[in-house]
This record gives sequence, C-alpha cells and structure tokens, in this order.
Amino acid sequence: MPIAAAADIATARQAGRDCAIGLGFSPTDVTMISTAISEVARNIISYAGHGEVRLTIADVQGRRALVVHAQDQGPGIPDTAAALEHAGGSGRRLGLGLPGARRLMDGLVLESELGHGTLVEMWKWIPVRARR
Repeated sequence: MPIAAAADIATARQAGRDCAIGLGFSPTDVTMISTAISEVARNIISYAGHGEVRLTIADVQGRRALVVHAQDQGPGIPDTAAALEHAGGSGRRLGLGLPGARRLMDGLVLESELGHGTLVEMWKWIPVRARR
C-alpha cells in the first residue's frame, strides 16, 4: 500500500492488524505488529516523503512468518547500525523508531543506500496454533 500522507500510516497499521488477527496472532502480538508497522510507515513520511508498505506471508529461516516490507526512495540512512541502536531520531515525536520496531518483531533487516532509499524487512513468526 502506498505511504504518502499521515492517513496512510493508519491505513497500513489497520491492514497489519487485520492480517495479524486473521493469522491467529494473540492480541498482544497484534498490537506489537501494528505498532511496528506504524513506526516504519511514519519513518517513510518523516524522512522520505513517500514509499510503500507490503504485507506477505513467507518462509523466513525455515518458519512461516508475517513479513512487512517498508520501502522508500528517499535519501537513505548514512549509518544503519546507529539507526537501529538509537530511538527518537529528531526528537519531534515519542515514537519507537527502528529500534522499537526491531524489539516488537521477531526479526528486522535494514538495507539503505545513500541517495537511493531504504528497505526495512521485518517479520513475526506465525503462531503454531494457526498453522493448521
């Protein structure tokens, strides 16, 4: 789904929530997934202006997972290691940022190239009880 305005953050969050509920995630996991989606979508708006969030179900490291791809064509992140370590960014908001999203999900990979954009791939293992 395209992310280009603040309203798109809520749309992405709700899509993640609906998908997680449908996959049998616990209410706590549903909240964690939707919050992590909000954070990466907000980063797209704040730092790149526009991009997209995609939700898929895929095998990751041999397990079924709900996978979130957040991608933009913005300026990129000069130090991805630092971006994953320090929450708060500019201090303009109380968000959790990338470090928070990483804590909320079971895995997160960050790829960024200066001048070409950023890709965040994060996932949450689908509960075993939902794998039937």
